[in-house]
Amino acid sequence: MGQGTGSRTKLDQVLDAQREYIAKRESGYRERALKLYPWVCGRCAREFTRANLRELTVHHVDHDHDNNPADGSNWELLCVYCHDEEHSKFEDFVRYGGSSEKRREAATHNPFAGLKEALAKKGDT
Repeated sequence: MGQGTGSRTKLDQVLDAQREYIAKRESGYRERALKLYPWVCGRCAREFTRANLRELTVHHVDHDHDNNPADGSNWELLCVYCHDEEHSKFEDFVRYGGSSEKRREAATHNPFAGLKEALAKKGDT
């Protein structure tokens, strides 16, 4: 039982270190972004106040959380819902890839070609 307690303590230390790292990283660019930009979601235009500001996130446009230019050019403020949607679009792009084609040709196959004639022929019999 002492062994489980030791590993739990180690896990707690790792989690604490990760939380501290995330808080330290976010405190810098989040505070700067909130000073630079109006508290409005860049996608759905929802407005925020101090009461619900925790629901407004800083999205990194290039998805690189270490790219934090002082002018904020890599940030946009998004509500948690739009932020999740943006990341799911990015994950789909990574998973399935993007289309290298600029424009796809329209499909030319018509599964109902000749249906009218076939029905007419069937009705004649």
